[in-house]
Amino acid sequence: MKTLILIRHAKSSWEHDVIDHERPLNDRGYRDAKLVSNHISTKNLTPDLVLVSDATRTRLTADAFIEAFPISMDKVQYNYDLYDFSGYNLTKVIKNCPSDINQLMVFGHNHAITAFVNTYGSKYIDNVPTCGVVVIDFDIQYWENLKQGITREVIFPKHLKS
Repeated sequence: MKTLILIRHAKSSWEHDVIDHERPLNDRGYRDAKLVSNHISTKNLTPDLVLVSDATRTRLTADAFIEAFPISMDKVQYNYDLYDFSGYNLTKVIKNCPSDINQLMVFGHNHAITAFVNTYGSKYIDNVPTCGVVVIDFDIQYWENLKQGITREVIFPKHLKS
């Protein structure tokens, strides 16, 4: 059994004169990352490996989750291939994970995140919003044998706001 915790980066800021890869989070993004990470850290998940797109907004989102769990930095890897919008690289990175990784947490971007959860999850999601989390369980022994799994949990920031 493998578990994938897939997280789209929080809301980014367009106020800075930087290239897309270097855009930081905006205030809402920081608030949502803290809110969602604190909530999901209570869900009895223990990632063996955390893979993070090396884009600034994705790293900053991951920082909130790493702190909330907490997750040891020796389990965290930054990966340029996850700066992916089509989903091809996202799927490739997941399929290349070592078989001893049973719980994998991945931070990435849309459209790749939504396409992945609709291809491999059991619940259709029109759009995974910023800082949305989808947890999918797979009945596989090796990540390379990725096939449709069961969507266990869907957590969006709006679900946690009253």
